[in-house]
Amino acid sequence: MIVRFIEFFRNRMALTIRASLVVLALVVLADAFLVSKEHAHAAVERIPGFWSAFGFVACVLIIVVSKWFGHRGIMTREDYYDD
Repeated sequence: MIVRFIEFFRNRMALTIRASLVVLALVVLADAFLVSKEHAHAAVERIPGFWSAFGFVACVLIIVVSKWFGHRGIMTREDYYDD
């Protein structure tokens, strides 16, 4: 069931990307117009879509750091134990 679901979106990559961008835009618009900003703790919380952008940047940073760490520290040669 889940495999067919993933293959459906993989075969329609352009549609998947467009739908994801539409959902992101709707989240930013909902944050801008529906969420009250009067009790914000910091000035940056008053910026519409701040937490959406912060979450996106954080995810990208986690992926980049994980890939760098994997290539620099975790991944080894295939013949590592043959020496």
